[in-house]
Amino acid sequence: MSPMQWNYELSAQKETPVNIIVGSHVWIEDPEVCWIDGQVSKINGKDAEIETTNGKKVVAKLSKIYPKDMEAPPGGVDDMTKLSYLHEPGVLQNLKARYELNEIYTYTGNILIAINPFQRLPHIYGAHMMHQYKGAPFGELSPHVFAVADVAYRAMVNETKSNSILVSGESGAGKTETTKMLMQYLAFLGGRAATEGRTVEQQVLESNPVLEAFGNAKTVRNNNSSRFGKFVEIQFDKSGRISGAAIRTYLLERSRVCQINDPERNYHCFYLLCAAPQEEIEKYKLGNPRSFHYLNQSKCYELADISDAREYLATRRAMDIVGISQKDQEAIFRVVASILHLGNIDFTKGKEVDSSVPKDDKSKFHLKTTAELLMCDVDALEDALCKRVMITPEEVIKRSLDPQSAAVSRDGLAKTIYSRLFDWLVDTINNSIGQDPNSKSLIGVLDIYGFESFKSNSFEQFCINFTNEKLQQHFNQAKSQTEFFTSKYTKEQINWSYIEFVDNQDVLDLIEKKPGGIVALLDEACMFPKSTHETFANKLYQTFKNHKRFIKPKLSRTDFTIAHYAGEVTYQSDQFLDKNKDYVVPEHQDLLGASKCSFVAGLFPPPPEETSKSSKFSSIGSRFKLQLQQLMETLNSTEPHYIRCVKPNNLLKPAVFENVNIMQQLRCGGVLEAIRISCAGYPTRRPFFEFVNRFGLLAPEAMEANCDEKTACQKILENMGLKGYQIGKTKVFLRAGQMAELDARRAQVLSNAAKVIQGRIRTHQARKHYRALRKKTIYVQSRWRGRLACKIYENMRREAAAVKIQKNIRRYEARKAYKELHVSVITLQTALRAMAARKVFRFRKQTKASIIIQARWRCHKAALYYKRLKKGILVTQCRWRGRVARRELRKLKMAARETGALQEAKDKLEKRVEELTWRLQLEKGLRTNLEESKAQEIAKLQNSLQEMQSKVDEANALLIKERESAKKVIEEAPPVVKETQVIVEDTQKIEALRMEVENLKTSLESEKQKADDFERKYNEAQICSEERGKKLEDTEKKVRQLQESLTRLEEKITNVESENQVLRQQAVSMAPNKFLSGRSRSIVQRGAESGHLSVETKTHSTNQELHSQSMNQRESSEVEDRPQKSLNEKQQENQELLIRCIAQHLGFAGNRPIAACIIYKCLLHWRSFEVERTSVFDRIIQTIGHAIETQDNNDILAYWLSNASTLLLLLQRTLKASGAAGMAPQRRRSSSATLFGRMTQSFRGAPAGVNLSVISGSSSRGVDTLRQVEAKYPALLFKQQLTAYVEKIYGMIRDSLKKEISPLLGLCIQAPRTSRASLVKGSSRSVANTEAQRALIAHWQGIVKSLGNFLNTLKANHVPPFLVRKVFTQIFSFINVQLFNSLLLRRECCSFSNGEYVKAGLAELEHWCYKATDEYAGSAWDELKHIRQAIGFLVIHQKPKKTLDEISHDLCPVLSIQQLYRISTMYWDDKYGTHSVSPDVISNMRVLMTEDSNNAVSNSFLLDDDSSIPFSVDDISKSMEQIDISDIDPPPLIRENSGFSFLLPRPD
Repeated sequence: MSPMQWNYELSAQKETPVNIIVGSHVWIEDPEVCWIDGQVSKINGKDAEIETTNGKKVVAKLSKIYPKDMEAPPGGVDDMTKLSYLHEPGVLQNLKARYELNEIYTYTGNILIAINPFQRLPHIYGAHMMHQYKGAPFGELSPHVFAVADVAYRAMVNETKSNSILVSGESGAGKTETTKMLMQYLAFLGGRAATEGRTVEQQVLESNPVLEAFGNAKTVRNNNSSRFGKFVEIQFDKSGRISGAAIRTYLLERSRVCQINDPERNYHCFYLLCAAPQEEIEKYKLGNPRSFHYLNQSKCYELADISDAREYLATRRAMDIVGISQKDQEAIFRVVASILHLGNIDFTKGKEVDSSVPKDDKSKFHLKTTAELLMCDVDALEDALCKRVMITPEEVIKRSLDPQSAAVSRDGLAKTIYSRLFDWLVDTINNSIGQDPNSKSLIGVLDIYGFESFKSNSFEQFCINFTNEKLQQHFNQAKSQTEFFTSKYTKEQINWSYIEFVDNQDVLDLIEKKPGGIVALLDEACMFPKSTHETFANKLYQTFKNHKRFIKPKLSRTDFTIAHYAGEVTYQSDQFLDKNKDYVVPEHQDLLGASKCSFVAGLFPPPPEETSKSSKFSSIGSRFKLQLQQLMETLNSTEPHYIRCVKPNNLLKPAVFENVNIMQQLRCGGVLEAIRISCAGYPTRRPFFEFVNRFGLLAPEAMEANCDEKTACQKILENMGLKGYQIGKTKVFLRAGQMAELDARRAQVLSNAAKVIQGRIRTHQARKHYRALRKKTIYVQSRWRGRLACKIYENMRREAAAVKIQKNIRRYEARKAYKELHVSVITLQTALRAMAARKVFRFRKQTKASIIIQARWRCHKAALYYKRLKKGILVTQCRWRGRVARRELRKLKMAARETGALQEAKDKLEKRVEELTWRLQLEKGLRTNLEESKAQEIAKLQNSLQEMQSKVDEANALLIKERESAKKVIEEAPPVVKETQVIVEDTQKIEALRMEVENLKTSLESEKQKADDFERKYNEAQICSEERGKKLEDTEKKVRQLQESLTRLEEKITNVESENQVLRQQAVSMAPNKFLSGRSRSIVQRGAESGHLSVETKTHSTNQELHSQSMNQRESSEVEDRPQKSLNEKQQENQELLIRCIAQHLGFAGNRPIAACIIYKCLLHWRSFEVERTSVFDRIIQTIGHAIETQDNNDILAYWLSNASTLLLLLQRTLKASGAAGMAPQRRRSSSATLFGRMTQSFRGAPAGVNLSVISGSSSRGVDTLRQVEAKYPALLFKQQLTAYVEKIYGMIRDSLKKEISPLLGLCIQAPRTSRASLVKGSSRSVANTEAQRALIAHWQGIVKSLGNFLNTLKANHVPPFLVRKVFTQIFSFINVQLFNSLLLRRECCSFSNGEYVKAGLAELEHWCYKATDEYAGSAWDELKHIRQAIGFLVIHQKPKKTLDEISHDLCPVLSIQQLYRISTMYWDDKYGTHSVSPDVISNMRVLMTEDSNNAVSNSFLLDDDSSIPFSVDDISKSMEQIDISDIDPPPLIRENSGFSFLLPRPD
């Protein structure tokens, strides 16, 4: 039976034919893509013509057509039981749609389908996702492997019953990775702190690399395929913590050690050892993998992107972690190397008949190397491979083996050694992990091979498929009887009868039944030496010739075919007998049991005596059947959960979805069988709300009636005349085919309605066309008549215009002639006058030029005479100076001979040095002057510019004057006719004047150009200077700011260092202080508590008294002890009274907390901040802690938050650490610890409390009068403790509000569904809508009410607005995180209508922020930016037209690409049926996500809640206003006490 012929048509479907009509969208089979969708264009009897989406027309039978749900969401559904049509194409399309969106997990009931993405998806794993799925109900969040693990763990803890998770799938489907994820999540839920190093779950996870190295290999379909079955038992104690674990393995593929097919590889460990460090390779005499027979049968030696050398080192580290010693590791790899050498031993015929010997020297070398590695004798190893010992009653016979049999013996030894080695590794890992014998609960994770069907199927595929048949039977029984009927139908109170399903018990009987099963016949054949695979095959043909599941191929004598649940598989029985034999050859057992290596000898322990005596036969098949039976017993005793892993393509590439391959895997995995079982009952299950919304139009009377949804559904189904359906408590259950019939009737109703609408529209369009045509005709007629009247009027207007034009033209011509005559006369007069003026100007110009030439010549002659005279004088001076110099030279030469010449030269040199020094200083001064001259240059340029401007003005004035004089000359000139000579002279003057004017113009232009250049330079210099001035001002401003910041930081650092220094040194000095004498302690205490006693006396008398007391201190010490004792007792009483007072609720004076003010004033008055020992601070802290210890009342917490923050503010502004006090406590004590020192210090600078009560007489006794007090260690410690309590109370208040609104947030993320049937016509509809609207926002109003009450509480207790803003900022951030994470994890929330609902709720929060004002709300509204932008994206229209840039920059700039991708793929429009963003945008997002995943460690799309304290003491101090504590009235409890009289406000 081919996969395409595996039809899941049901009897129920045959009884209820699917209604297919013309225009229906359907699915039909396609050989290339398995199923293809199209639309029915024609129906002929039982055939239908379909036009597919690829443009082809196909004819198919109606019985093989499946309807397509056109209203299915484009992103698919997370649970395929929610599909309207639960059939193969619907399932395939749903998986494909989700896989394209990187949604790799999908539910089918309780089955999880996991499709291998072949790429990293870090955003759906990690601790953040584990926290989301922890304790979440199954199905509430998106499908995930963590959800299955969580269900199993909760069931185990709550029901105290063991659970199992079965992970199945073919090679490359991701079973191993899924198992790792399950292990990580179970470790997350049930992990415990490591008491002796590593935890159990860590050891189990760390064992994976070792098992993968020795049990995994590259196959055609997977680079890391597990070639063994693994069942991990995780054991738990009574409290649900992991207490132990065990790993069970099944059927290692031993034949792979000796035989592999291209392009597969052998087990990883062989290649890892060949890539080991060079010293390892030389020690084991290894080389390239191509040189070993067991590895070179395939051309694949390396894996892409994987380094075998690094993997070898990683495997050795994993062995160290698991607990395998270095000695055992060396022995393990020595055994692996021996197997490689063993495979290179070839045999040839020996001298005797049917004997064999090593083929050549190479074989002998490998034989010797194998013996050395196994530490056994070479000859014994050769005999064990080439000979057999037969024991008869008479004698022991040694028989030789032919070369072929020797090679089989060699391969058998290699497989046996490797199998024993793998079993030893598993046992060692189990011993290292440790099992809990007292554990009664476990969760088993089964990672086992899936159904296999290749071109050539051998004994391994037979065992694998036998395992999957067993698991499929277990799956069918569990799912058919438990989930699909008992769980679903009983919950909905649906009457159901037992539905038969295809049971594969007959296949299991065929394989395992005794004595006539295939396994039994195989064991029987293996026990007879003369049996061959042909005799075994003939035995099978004879035994099962009438069995419906056994098929004999026509063209083979040794093959046989079994019809499994997933299809027919043909097995080749050629090697069944050899692979089934499991007993160890006695020669091999004796050889390796006697090995000098204890590790090798331990792999082959001596068999028990009874076994050795009675050669009892053992086979792989029997042993495997026994292991499988034990596994099934374990699974039957647990509650099973199923994960089906699917490989989307054979290319092992992402984003490739092969339909045919996936359909085959769904069949092999039993998913389609589960769907078939579901279809046998009621495959379509729709909630009342969805059913009424979809099919309400089939029964309008049911919609108009005021009835509930269940009654409306009943009326719709009765109106349709359907039978066999059932109505549960919350859903409608339909039989197979009934959903299609309802959709067909719905399509028909919609089609009739469309026709009516079309008729009305067409009538409307025809009438509209007639009216428009009539209107246009009347309009054309009116326009034509108007046109005719316009033409008549135009002719009349033209005649009148012609007469007027003629009149104007004649007037124009006459005026033109007159103007021409007038212009000619004026031109002639102008020319004559200009000629006379030019002559005058030329004459004057020539005269001026001659005068200039004469002046220049006379100047030249004078200058030439001066230069000659100067040159002569210089020559004369030079000659005279040379003569004088020669005389001096002669004198110097003569003086050089004298004794004092050297001294004079030295003096001259010193003078020269001084002169040079002076010149150097002079040069420096000149440079300074030069810089100053540069600064003055700009001023000079400005002056020169002004001078040039004045010159230009003068030149312009001269030019004007010259022009005026020229005009006067022309006017005064006599007539031309009378004086001819004058005309000539005037003409010359005019020419001269003209030349002079031209020169003046030239000079003027040059001067203007220079002036422009100077002005431009001046402007540039001015702009540059302005810019530099601005930069200088900015720089100075920044410098001032930095200096201020530096000053503040230095002050803070100084205070912090002083505090730390005081605290450190006081802590060190506390121990020595204990040993002070009683007298010293009394003096210290008197000095500490005497400040308030000396204030009420007069200054002069007190000074005298204190001075006398200090002078006579030693004599009167015994007298002072008695008053001091009374003072201490009085102080204790006052402190006790203060503690009792503040324990009460004292209220507020205005906005000032009375308790904080009273505490501060008392401590300041008692000078408690300056003493080194006091208990009052501890008692205050204990009072605050006791008040808030068990309080859940926000009012009490807010009261103490107000008091603690106010008191902390006062301390912050008053206390400062004393560096001198911390550095030298003994010297400080000697100077001020005495009574006189304390009293005088109180008069020199009284603290703020004293000023408030006595000394200061002013009325303003606010914080401005406070001065800083040097605090000691107890005061600084008290400040730190008070800071911690402020943070603690703040956190308690914040967490209390979070706890209060958390349940409401879970209800606010998804809109409650309103019944469509309840929306009736008339006035009742508005009432219903109003009630529905109130119900919709009820949860949001609950949050708003909680926020309002909370704000009122904080206001009533006068909590500083700064802290209120911080609280609400974090609360709104918490709301943002919770809503946003829920939105991304629940697909039903990412809908259009739900977006409108959440948007309305956010509007309520925004209105609350507006009412609360910025003083208390602050920036809380901005914290909702993620959920606001996400909701804004859900409710915008025309999403397919939006580009990625618009979405990521304009609509949602805060959201990351992962978050946008998640929302875009999960969005579905339940209101208008529109689509999400375009596929191009989705693909671009996927590309960006891939790039980000390569750079980032984690790409989580979820947000984290910030629970830190968002403020410091400095923030509180800066934000709070100054507090005036001078007029605070003390409470009645202490008002009458004389010891607290300083608290009473006093008049000026």
